Amino acid sequence: MAVMIWLLREYSNEEFDLAKAMMMALIHDIVEIDAGDTYAYDAQGLATQKEREEKAAERIFGLLPDEQREELRGLFEEFETYATPEARFAHTMDNLQPLLLNSSNGGADWREHGVCRSQVEGRHKTTARGSKEISEFAMGLIDENVKKGNIRDE
Repeated sequence: MAVMIWLLREYSNEEFDLAKAMMMALIHDIVEIDAGDTYAYDAQGLATQKEREEKAAERIFGLLPDEQREELRGLFEEFETYATPEARFAHTMDNLQPLLLNSSNGGADWREHGVCRSQVEGRHKTTARGSKEISEFAMGLIDENVKKGNIRDE
C-alpha cells in the first residue's frame, strides 16, 4: 500500500506529505496484521475489528520508547480519522488495493463469499475523499466485475 501511495500520488485531490502518508499506511498494516486482518465483507469480523485493532495498537506501540510510541500512535490515529490529506489518500489506497486484487484474481474471493455490488460500493464510499479520479476508476472496475458475474448485482 505504501508503494501504491508513491506510485499514484498524482491522483490525490490535494497536496500531501508523501513520507507521512506512506508511513501511515505501513503503521496501519502492522496493526491489522497483529489484530488479524478482517475480510472487508465479514460482518462478524467487522463487529470486533475496532476493538481488536485497538488492543493490537496498544500492544505494538507499548513496546516502543515514549517518543516513538507517541509518534506512531499519532499516525495510526490520524489514519483512522480521515482528518488530513495524508489520511484521506492512504484510505483511498486501502480501499483500492483489495479491489485491484479481487479483480485481478477473476473475482474469486467475491464469488466465494457471494459479495454484491452494494457491499463493494459501500467499501468505496470514502474513496473520493482522497481521489475523485481513483474513485471513478474504482466504480468502473466494480461495473466491469458485475458484468463479468464476479460481483452479484442486486
